[in-house]
Amino acid sequence: MKEKIHPKLFKAKLICACGNEIEALSVKGEVVQVEICSSCHPFYTGKQRFVDTAGRIDRFRKKYANTTK
Repeated sequence: MKEKIHPKLFKAKLICACGNEIEALSVKGEVVQVEICSSCHPFYTGKQRFVDTAGRIDRFRKKYANTTK
């Protein structure tokens, strides 16, 4: 392996917005802030959350409620 071409590797603490903390290897630094992790991601938890701004989901459902399959 060539010298002086590889990035420095840190033992990092990943901190999620939900409060979960994970230790991993990273080139980003020793403390890395993330928005979503396996503890709060809908794929892993099985729970889906909608972030509804200005009632968009309700308007969509009301608009297409009478549509037949």
